[in-house]
Amino acid sequence: MDLIKIAEEAFATPKKEFDSFGPGDTVTVAYRIKEGNKERIQQYRGVVIKINGQGDKKRFTVRKISDGIGVERIFPMESPFIESITVMKYGKVRRAKLYYLRNLTGKKARIKERYVKKNKENN
Repeated sequence: MDLIKIAEEAFATPKKEFDSFGPGDTVTVAYRIKEGNKERIQQYRGVVIKINGQGDKKRFTVRKISDGIGVERIFPMESPFIESITVMKYGKVRRAKLYYLRNLTGKKARIKERYVKKNKENN
């Protein structure tokens, strides 16, 4: 095993378990922000337009419309600042990268919802 992999494993943060999501899903990312000496959690809700990378270096891009302006933010999957990722809606899309949403506004930018059955545990 080479030294780079040994160093990455030594400094790896414990993995957090998040809901599984994909492109087209509407998610809310609770992100910890440090302002001066204070910390707060900011909710960032938008549509996942792409997921790229592999393994520990996986990252996803979330797009939202804020005051009529499109805002995109890239989150690393293994970031220690991500508190939680909750899926609000599952989108029904046929592409892995939804770059075409950048050119659409209003009702044209809507994504159909895909309904997912939740498994009931034995109660």
